[in-house]
Amino acid sequence: MGNTDTWSLGEQDTVIAALDRAVAAHPDRVLLDFSGELYTYREVDQLSTRLANSLAALGIQPGQTVVTMLDNNIDAVVSWLAINKLCAVSVPINTALRGEFLRHQIADASAPLVICEADYLERIGALAAQLPDVKLVLQRGGAGASSCGGLQLAPLDLHRGTDDTPLARKPNPWDLACLMYTSGTTGPSKGCMISYNFQCNLARLQLRSGPATADDITITPLPLYHQNALVVGIISNILVGARVAFVPRFSVSNFWPEVERSGATIASILGGMGGLLANAPDSDAAKRCFGQIHTVRGNPFTEESKTIWRERFGAKLVGGNGYGLTEACVITSLPAGEYAAPGSSGKRVPDFDVRIVDDLDRELPANTPGEIVCRPLRPDIMFMGYWRRPEETLKLMRNMWFHTGDIGKFDDDGYFYFVDRKKDYLRRRGENISSFEMETAFAAHPDIAEVAVHAVPSDKGEDDVKITAILNPGSTLTAEALFHWATDAVPYYALPRYIEFRDTLPKNPQGRILKYQLRDEGKTANTWDLEATDIKVAKR
Repeated sequence: MGNTDTWSLGEQDTVIAALDRAVAAHPDRVLLDFSGELYTYREVDQLSTRLANSLAALGIQPGQTVVTMLDNNIDAVVSWLAINKLCAVSVPINTALRGEFLRHQIADASAPLVICEADYLERIGALAAQLPDVKLVLQRGGAGASSCGGLQLAPLDLHRGTDDTPLARKPNPWDLACLMYTSGTTGPSKGCMISYNFQCNLARLQLRSGPATADDITITPLPLYHQNALVVGIISNILVGARVAFVPRFSVSNFWPEVERSGATIASILGGMGGLLANAPDSDAAKRCFGQIHTVRGNPFTEESKTIWRERFGAKLVGGNGYGLTEACVITSLPAGEYAAPGSSGKRVPDFDVRIVDDLDRELPANTPGEIVCRPLRPDIMFMGYWRRPEETLKLMRNMWFHTGDIGKFDDDGYFYFVDRKKDYLRRRGENISSFEMETAFAAHPDIAEVAVHAVPSDKGEDDVKITAILNPGSTLTAEALFHWATDAVPYYALPRYIEFRDTLPKNPQGRILKYQLRDEGKTANTWDLEATDIKVAKR
């Protein structure tokens, strides 16, 4: 059964309103810490108001998009808030983008203004002729480049502004706040239209699963072009009057020294980072910080990593136990301290109705995998659609339910379990196979550095399973040896027909493997084929 809560208004908020309240209540409390550079609530508010007035003088109007391509620094936050104060639309993009990936997002956003690091000017300049909407590029730092491929260029330092006059117009909770581009693993990335209240509601849900007080300090290495850093890192802390310490990038060796320096009590990281830190060598800083971090936010954490964080580092609350995606985040989680069934991602949150359905949108019983669909039970807590793509938006809103494209299931007690991406779910000889579970199994092999499990069309119908993997340096593992190992690691019906070792895997700029490309390539000249051997697979 889905969520039985009924439709209600819920809380309505914006980051600008939340910042106004915080400045009025505690203006001199520190909000931001960038490697020891501290900024109070009042200073952040003042800097962003000045820049907002300056951008208005440059012609930026409410509703217009502004692209930012910035590293983790004070200007990334100030720019984001300034754009919000103008009621314009913030478009923070991944600093790893280049070439067609970069052109597509800047052009698709139709932004007249780009604010970027000097280090990225060359990439943008190379695309100048293909960015007709860009009228001005504001350069942060650098020696003062003279051109950007023909685009008008000016130093950000000349446009930080001096006018402290508050902007009269305030954004509404239901207004469009930002575009967050999806990864584009199956085609060009799409801009998810996110409202102010969506972001504030996500921050409230994060505080529900990992509470914080005004005395807490959150540390995060996550980039400020992602929702996680903006919402979990900044908005949630503004809501409780707390501080957030940003580090430029994730570093195992520098993590605990930064925790010690900043006085952090909460860590906001990704589960993969948590695993690396859990298995890193001992350090004096980590020992001195035992028990200092009481909460570690982030998904996914393995049960083993959770145990290590509790026992080795003294953390009390580890992992988020939640599920969500850019369009609807989060839709399952748990309040802090509530029991989580092992391997689960919590239960339905009160804000969303979540169901598991078959291909005809018929709800499936407990413990049966199917597509995850959802709809909000509060206004302005789900995405507003894909930017300038109404057809693609409606395609995923079949029967007025948002179809996530993910496979999941609920158990008899209402705990949710992610199974796989629908397009990566394989069916072989009448059996469903989760590529996610398969990749987890093969990643446990000591010789495998990275692995993708995907379908190859079979001449017998349905799918054949292929393992495409990168081996650790110095490994002499053969495909046949890996296959024999797999006979004890995966069900017989999931054993791969094909295995291929490569030096690299195709990825998008966010680092996600392009499985559609691997599927299209199918059986290559370097692919090992079970059916070309005399190995017999026993059913068991």
